[in-house]
Amino acid sequence: MRISIVVLFLAAASALAAQTQAPTTPATPTTPPSAPKGDAAKGKTMYADYGCYQCHGYAAQGGGAGARLASRPIPFAAFSTYVRKPTGEMPPYTAKVVSDQDLADIYAFLASIPPPPPIDSIPLLK
Repeated sequence: MRISIVVLFLAAASALAAQTQAPTTPATPTTPPSAPKGDAAKGKTMYADYGCYQCHGYAAQGGGAGARLASRPIPFAAFSTYVRKPTGEMPPYTAKVVSDQDLADIYAFLASIPPPPPIDSIPLLK
């Protein structure tokens, strides 16, 4: 578990470093930079069908067994690499299991999840 979190952190940090060196274009909620076009509605179905929710939660909020994937997923290249060849307890989802289009749809779903509200806006937490 700790190893997979460290790997995800390193992949995100590496991708972030690469993005800060290259000019970026503004991202839209369903198509972040360098991500293939995906269908968020179909991705939500695929996320459930492939059982991603079992470890990552229905809203991709993360849990005891899986990392938080939303509301700002790591860059698609790092996401795809990790899904195809994970280093932790996550099973590999090769292209034979999850097509490239399904993976793009799942990523579009993750990118479409809005961030949680600020803590200050939740009356019970004041």
